[in-house]
Amino acid sequence: MNTTPLPAPTALDRIRVVLSHPSHPGNIGAAARAMKTMGLSRLVLVNPKTFPDAQADAMAAGATDLLVQAEVVPSLTEALSGTVLAMAMTARRRELAVPALWARDGAAELVVLAATGEVALVFGNETSGLSNEELALCRRWAMIPVNSEFSSLNLAAAVQVMCYELRLAALDPGSPPAIAGAGELATHDEVEGLIAHIERAALSSEFLDPASPKRLIPRLRRMFARAAPEKKEVDILRGLFAALEKAASAPKCK
Repeated sequence: MNTTPLPAPTALDRIRVVLSHPSHPGNIGAAARAMKTMGLSRLVLVNPKTFPDAQADAMAAGATDLLVQAEVVPSLTEALSGTVLAMAMTARRRELAVPALWARDGAAELVVLAATGEVALVFGNETSGLSNEELALCRRWAMIPVNSEFSSLNLAAAVQVMCYELRLAALDPGSPPAIAGAGELATHDEVEGLIAHIERAALSSEFLDPASPKRLIPRLRRMFARAAPEKKEVDILRGLFAALEKAASAPKCK
């Protein structure tokens, strides 16, 4: 895995800021303004309630170019396609979630992994945040250390804090050095393909009962989030499961 530090603008160009199901167009515009002040430009909107919108343009205040080029997609899965890491922002610990990072550490990790490919920072809806299903799609999650007695942070304000931390990390020359002999990280799509392959094999072998709650898949996602598998490792596992499926379907000798 090549983690050689990139020049700050290049690293920031590889970071997507994803807003999932935003309900207020003003927050979309304010988030775009927050991004532009810190040198980020990749805005992805998952099923926004209202967009485009005049209020979003007004709140962008000079960052309407980010709104014009924003990508609008129907699902978080599509928003994360092609990324090597997705990091969710949430204030609540969820069942089966990997350990949390503080905002500064999370931003530093995103910037380091931007040297290997596209990464995403994911924010949830203003009212309900990210669903458990959305959080499960993100390998990492981070928290902003807010005042515990008043922890309500506006969506655009949270975007501003994290964009600042990302810029600070990108400008820091003390990024970790490259790991000798490490391979290229698997993308979000490749890991999800492996998980789907394992699920098919588990069902066909009757290891997994289709009628029972599928606890296996969230646990697999958690395991792979911790492991951060490389492309070749995913290929090996896909090949192994394909061979096992072939052997299981072969005619048995009498």
